[in-house]
Amino acid sequence: MTRFWQQSLATQFIGLMLAALIISQALTFLISWDEYTKKFDAAVKAEFISRASSVTRLMGTLSPQVREQALRASEGSYLRYWLTDSEPTDANAFRLQALDQLSRPLESSADPSGTFGWAGAPHPQLPDAEDVATANADDPWRTPTPYLWMLSQPAEVLRFSGSLGYGFKTQLDDGRWLNAAFYQHDKGSLWTSQSLISLGLTASILALIGVFIARRIARPLRHLATSAEALGRGENLPPLSEDGPEEIRRTAQSFNTMQRRLHRFVEDRTKMLAAIGHDLRTPLTSLRLRAEFVNDEDVQRKMLTTIDELQSMTEAAISFARGESIREETRAIDLQALVASICDDQSDLGHPVTHIEGAKMKYRCRPDGLRRAIRNLVENAVRYGGEAKVFIRQTASTVDIVVEDRGPGIPDDMTEKVFAPYVRLEASRNRQTGGIGLGLSIARAVARQHGGDISFSKGDAGMQAIISLPREGRVDGAPARKARIWSFEKTVRASQSAPLPE
Repeated sequence: MTRFWQQSLATQFIGLMLAALIISQALTFLISWDEYTKKFDAAVKAEFISRASSVTRLMGTLSPQVREQALRASEGSYLRYWLTDSEPTDANAFRLQALDQLSRPLESSADPSGTFGWAGAPHPQLPDAEDVATANADDPWRTPTPYLWMLSQPAEVLRFSGSLGYGFKTQLDDGRWLNAAFYQHDKGSLWTSQSLISLGLTASILALIGVFIARRIARPLRHLATSAEALGRGENLPPLSEDGPEEIRRTAQSFNTMQRRLHRFVEDRTKMLAAIGHDLRTPLTSLRLRAEFVNDEDVQRKMLTTIDELQSMTEAAISFARGESIREETRAIDLQALVASICDDQSDLGHPVTHIEGAKMKYRCRPDGLRRAIRNLVENAVRYGGEAKVFIRQTASTVDIVVEDRGPGIPDDMTEKVFAPYVRLEASRNRQTGGIGLGLSIARAVARQHGGDISFSKGDAGMQAIISLPREGRVDGAPARKARIWSFEKTVRASQSAPLPE
């Protein structure tokens, strides 16, 4: 859940909105609860005194013989009436007497199920006697306000069990005292079914609004991430749409500006390299002509050899620059078929190259550039390692094209230096035993243009050259398969010794 929360902008946005709703409702509840309690208590007190006033008027119309029966008929599970001959002056004693009266079973009831708060219930919920005795010990009898008690005879009320119980007393016309006690066992709650439904509807509406807003925010960000990843793989992308809110629009403008600057930088570099290689042809031709007039044959031969080497390096630089300047479009191809075709071409030339077939894989790349990089690695494996075995494997984040040979490998201190232009492990500079030294440079440039890289790894019997491409280039997006140990069937083929260009 935490991982999903961190990855999804919509989840974070909706979660924060719902959290804000819950916090605001909680604060509103805390602020309203005190006011709600005061109004509820005032309403209960007014209702209690109003009923006591009605019963007092009723007592004035009845004969003393039937007053007890009328009082019993007016009682409820949390409401009791009783008559005393003397005035109850001790407030604390009256509270305990009120609890005893509330505990008395009802003789009759209009509502025995307890559906209504004033009617009877078989097992009323009453407070503890100790709590009743101590909760309002210092509260005296009080005279009700005139708008609550409108009869001529005086009356007094008190509280017990905190603010949950009310007591009442007044003197009747026959000198006896009418007493009443009420206990509100349930003050109700702000969190009713209606309020919960209202909160749920509000949360649902906010969630829908949050989804809409989050999608509007996340959509251009997803497009930006996709475009940035594709740009890192060397794809030529159209400019992003520069619309929407100010922040999104400025982000898209910055990305488009960065993309234009990167393309301009690459174009300027390749054009400069091509121009330098082209301009070197004239002085090299002049040197070759002058070398022809040297009388010493040994000096002439050495000079012509050096000029040939410079000429080869120049031609390779021009070829490299031309390859860089050509903007090959990115398209989806069968990567397995591409690797198999390279291996078949090398096998047709008589080189010991084996392709380990795998499942078909659609991958977005620049096929000509990638073909050139793979071919350079295969030719190096054949030249320096005796044979080449090529296969494709998948990891959680990359698609690896592995070229394995049986050669001595590359020393650890040279694994990075061999990618520098014109660097060769074979120090004789003899083109019959090696190329100019641009093969690995070109291969790494192609791999990095696709967002990947080239690395070397020591295998069981030789070395592995690995072109690691980002998994995002896959078209089908199939899940990565578990890594396996590769075993190869040895294939013996006739090997020709003719040198191959890098």
